[in-house]
Amino acid sequence: MLKRYIMTAFGHDRTGILAEVSKVLYQNGCNLEDSEMTRLADEIALIFLFSSSREDIEEVLSREFHRLEVEKGLPTYFRRVKDKPDLEEISGTKHNLHVEGIDQVGIIYRISVFLSENDINIIHLRSERNLSPLSGTAIYKIDLEIRRPEEFSYDQLKKGLRKVGDKLHVDIQID
Repeated sequence: MLKRYIMTAFGHDRTGILAEVSKVLYQNGCNLEDSEMTRLADEIALIFLFSSSREDIEEVLSREFHRLEVEKGLPTYFRRVKDKPDLEEISGTKHNLHVEGIDQVGIIYRISVFLSENDINIIHLRSERNLSPLSGTAIYKIDLEIRRPEEFSYDQLKKGLRKVGDKLHVDIQID
C-alpha cells in the first residue's frame, strides 16, 4: 500500500545537500511528489512530500536520515501524512499579496492574524530582509498566496489589509 510522508531537513548550506537527501529517497524507492528548498542566511531548509509502498520504509529512512545527521550534520525529520489527500479543493478566490516596508517586529504576525480572523487561508509565504543600498535601512518584503472565501468580499479584504498596513506603516498590494 502506498504511504505518503512529509520530511524536513535543515543545516549549514553547502554543495550537495539536495543530492544527499534525494539519494536516500531514490535508493529506497521513494517518489518525490512536491518539494520546497530555500536558503535562510547561511542555512538551507528542505521540505519534501514523498510516497513509498515499502512496508519497512519508516525504519529504513530513520536509520538513513540518522546517518546523514551524524555524518553530514543534516538533521532530517519525517512523518506519515494522509494516504489520500482531500480531493475537495479549498473554495474561494486566489490572490497574491506583496508587503514591503521597514523591518519591524510583528509584520507577519499581524497580517496572519487578520487573515486567520477572516477565514483566509495562506497557501504560500516567502519573506526576506534586505538592506537598502542608499540608507542601509532594513527593508522587509513578504509575498503571500492566499485563498479568500467568497463570503468575504474583495473590498473587505482591501480595506482590512489597508488598516493593517497603516498600523504597521507598510505597503500591502493585492492582485
